[in-house]
Amino acid sequence: MTAKLIDGNLVAALVRDQIRNDVRDWVGQGNRPPFLQVVQVGNDPASSTYIRAKTRACEDVGIETATAHLPDTVSALELKQQIQGFNESDAVDGILVQLPLPDHLSQHDVIESIDYRKDVDGFHPMNVGRLAVDQPTFRSCTPAGILELFRHYSIPTKSKHAVVVGASNIVGSPMAIILSRENASGKATTTICHKYTRDITRHTIDADILIVAAGQPGLIKAEMVKEGVVVIDVGINRIADETSEKGYRLVGDCDFEGLKEKASWITPVPGGVGPMTVAMLMKNTLLAAKHSIYPR
Repeated sequence: MTAKLIDGNLVAALVRDQIRNDVRDWVGQGNRPPFLQVVQVGNDPASSTYIRAKTRACEDVGIETATAHLPDTVSALELKQQIQGFNESDAVDGILVQLPLPDHLSQHDVIESIDYRKDVDGFHPMNVGRLAVDQPTFRSCTPAGILELFRHYSIPTKSKHAVVVGASNIVGSPMAIILSRENASGKATTTICHKYTRDITRHTIDADILIVAAGQPGLIKAEMVKEGVVVIDVGINRIADETSEKGYRLVGDCDFEGLKEKASWITPVPGGVGPMTVAMLMKNTLLAAKHSIYPR
C-alpha cells in the first residue's frame, strides 16, 4: 500500500479563499476589516519566521495586523499591561502572543491575561473549558486545521481508534477532546500517549488514526503502525543538512518514507498541518471580529 497524500497547502488555500470572500462581504456591509494584534517577546528566529507567515496570510485575506515587539527582558507586569491595552481597544479583534516566551515569563499567566473573547489561538482556560463541554469556542488552530483536513478528504472519525502522541495544551489535549466528542467531528475512541507512556508501540500499532505532536524527529517508525492507518504528523523539527542552502531541513515526528508504504493517508512535513494552523488562525480572527462566538 502506498499512502495518499494529505495536501495541507491545497486545503489551506481553499480555506483562505473562503475567508477572503467572507472578509470582503463583511467590509462591504460597512464594517472595518478584522484586526489581529501579534505580540512577540525577544528575537527567536523561529518565532519571527512564524510571525512573518501569519502576517502574509492576514494580508492575503484582507485581515489587518500589527506586531508589538518587546525585548526579552520585559517584565511580566509590563507585558500584561501591554496586553491589557489591546484587550480594551475596540480596534483590536484578536490577540496572539507568539510562543515560546522567555523562561522568566509564565506562559499560563500571560495567556490568561488575554481577553478570552479575543483569544484567537484558543489557549485561554475559558476557551479550553468550553471546548471540553462542547460549547461554542475558539478552537485551538492546529486541531481545528486537522479536522478541516479530515472533512476535505472525507476521512471518517466515527468509531475509529484515534491515538494522539503528545499531550500538550496546544495540540494533543484539545485534539483528544475534540475527537472524543459526541458530534460530527468526533465519535472516536481516543488514547493519549506522552513521555511517560510505557511501550508506546502497544498503542500506536492499534491506531486507525495516528496524530503525532511530540517534537521528536523520526519518533514513529513503520513497524509501530498497522496497514491502512491515517497518519497526521504535526511535528516540525529542524535537522542539520549540509546539502541544504539553509544548512538544515524540516522533518516531522514520523519516518515519512517508511510510513507512506503502510498508511492509507499521510501528511507531509512541511506542507501538511502547518498551513492549516495558519488558515484556522485567520478563521478565528474573522469570527472574533464578527463576535460570532461571544456576542456583545
